[in-house]
Amino acid sequence: MEHITLLIGIVIITALVFDFTNGFHDTANAMATTISTGALKPKTAVAMSAVLNLVGAFLSVEVAKTISGGIVDESGIRPEVIFAGLVGAIMWNLLTWLVGLPSSSSHALYGGLIGATLFSAGIGAIHLDVVLSKVLLPALAAPIVAGLAAMAATRLTYRLTRGRDERDTAKGYRSGQIASAALVSLAHGTNDAQKTMGVMTLALITGGVLAPDAGPPFWVITSAGVAIALGTYLGGWRIIRTMGRGLTDIQPPQGFSAQTGAATVILASSHLGFGLSTTQVSSGAIMGSGLGRKGGVVRWSTATRMFIAWGLTLPAAGLVAGLAALLAGRGTWGVTAVAVLAVAGSAWIWVKSRQEKVDHSNVNDVPAPGADPQHEDIVADVVASLSPPPTDSVLEAAAHDGEAGSPRSASSASQSPASKATVV
Repeated sequence: MEHITLLIGIVIITALVFDFTNGFHDTANAMATTISTGALKPKTAVAMSAVLNLVGAFLSVEVAKTISGGIVDESGIRPEVIFAGLVGAIMWNLLTWLVGLPSSSSHALYGGLIGATLFSAGIGAIHLDVVLSKVLLPALAAPIVAGLAAMAATRLTYRLTRGRDERDTAKGYRSGQIASAALVSLAHGTNDAQKTMGVMTLALITGGVLAPDAGPPFWVITSAGVAIALGTYLGGWRIIRTMGRGLTDIQPPQGFSAQTGAATVILASSHLGFGLSTTQVSSGAIMGSGLGRKGGVVRWSTATRMFIAWGLTLPAAGLVAGLAALLAGRGTWGVTAVAVLAVAGSAWIWVKSRQEKVDHSNVNDVPAPGADPQHEDIVADVVASLSPPPTDSVLEAAAHDGEAGSPRSASSASQSPASKATVV
């Protein structure tokens, strides 16, 4: 066994940075509905989620094995390829966090690894059958399953409590939300923390530190669990705002149903070794809970932006990672250049985020990004460009509504196209 080289050390540190961004990017999966309904105070919610993410990291290693020995051929790639893949995943995570889009950290990681491997070793080094069975198919099925389960649970919940005082039932469901949010946090640790463990193990195998097909050492499990817990405690407040307020108006029974459905799907997938997106599962469950309540709303404008981000995640992270792999393959100066560019890009995103700060003190104060178009950035511009242009009849109606004294003008002006919702 060789000692850990400087490059392997850089890869491991970069993997932990990704794990950290995964933590604050995905805090909303467990705590968005709990915070939006007032079941827990924001800081209490993220602290509880952080602890349970850490505990969950020690419960299973099945997903880690899928990453370290399933998606790509570890004998055909080098540590700098893994480094490039992590850079692509980190940059996509930060960009979508900036605009408040709950994209998939898992798919960003998959896309980064696949893209970097494709550009450096060719398509033969990618296990396409594993990608299809353990990544793509679960990505399509899991949000639908979670959404249907949450919708059925929401309808059953409201039927069972029909005629009872909503204030009395709300107290019970808020308590239930705390328990279900804890379960989602635990499930998130069993699934997402393992993905970083898998990458770190893959880096150690490619560097000759571990034998092929080896499982993650205890120090890898511990460091990955701590990193994702710290990121979770930091709180991805922008994405919490979108999932808690931007997709639907969540009431305590809906929050309980959504979280329970999401936790069930995530835990089942972790047991089977499916590295699915906990973000997609939780988002699907929230939308299902919106459809399950009579008179509930689903804001399809926000959902559409989210769907497009999901579709862009794999190719976008893969493209960035592929270009980074080409540069990193040039040698030490290439790896250094990739690191410098990644730090510069991260710093630019952080500076942009400070221009409109969102934290625990104002996460529920204003409309969510996407429900109120206030972010003019790269991703939002791409999504907006994909929206169909207004028809002539719509333009004529808008001009008529804008006339002085028109009774429709006030209501039309108060509801922007991005904030319209479908009433169920």
